[in-house]
Amino acid sequence: MIRWRLAVVMAERNISNKELAIRIGKHPNSISRLKVRRRLSRIDEDTLNALCKALKCQPGDLLVYEEDEAE
Repeated sequence: MIRWRLAVVMAERNISNKELAIRIGKHPNSISRLKVRRRLSRIDEDTLNALCKALKCQPGDLLVYEEDEAE
């Protein structure tokens, strides 16, 4: 499973939803929706690019692969 780490990266950089929204040209509610996800179903290239630029990070900082737990 791919785990989404936007909330962690934002906390590490001490950046608020509002500030990130301003930096990438999105509404703060959009950032909030992205932030609360643990699993990411999909994200478009432009949004990922904007997040990486605004947070000064690599895509691998936002996305982490973890093996699914055996059932």
